[in-house]
Amino acid sequence: MNITVKNLSKRFNREWIFKDFNYQFTPGNPYAIIGPNGSGKSTLLQILWGQMLPSKGQVSYENKDGKIPNDEIFKYVSISTPYMDLIDEFTLTEMVRFHFRFKKVRDNLSVPDVLDLFELSHARNKMISNFSSGMRQRLKLGLAFYAESDALFLDEPTTNLDKKSIEWYQKHRELVLDTTLLFIASNQEYEYPPSACKIDILDFKKGY
Repeated sequence: MNITVKNLSKRFNREWIFKDFNYQFTPGNPYAIIGPNGSGKSTLLQILWGQMLPSKGQVSYENKDGKIPNDEIFKYVSISTPYMDLIDEFTLTEMVRFHFRFKKVRDNLSVPDVLDLFELSHARNKMISNFSSGMRQRLKLGLAFYAESDALFLDEPTTNLDKKSIEWYQKHRELVLDTTLLFIASNQEYEYPPSACKIDILDFKKGY
């Protein structure tokens, strides 16, 4: 997938979060969106994946089959963020089955296979409400990694992860590099690969 932005700008009240951002995102190297806390990294991702409208400018999408209407982009993207909700009333198995009713699973994997890859098989019958913050984050990442999608958006992906889980994240991150347009919003260098193209959001705030 290619994502092209032209004169992309976002303002909250009288403050421009970013302004006149022009770029074409193409498959290949992943993209690291960097900048201080509160600078607008998450806001930019939300506009790129179609959740939030810009104040001005436009975003367009295209894959091998042609242009994708903006109101259908949700079919082509996967998302993991610390602030994304899970369904507490589900068990882990129910959550995975529910998720993959709406997103096709990669490589036609079975639910037990997916749980093994998440390294959460031991919790297959555990209620999501009883998950630790680290288990929740690994589940969010796993659902995003193993859904078939043209673009993958990860916002501060190792939030609440311990060292072992960070290593799990880095391993699975590498597996999607060749097949997915990857965005990672982070100031932690270990969260994105050395090959990442860095985009500093402050470069689009100067003078405003």
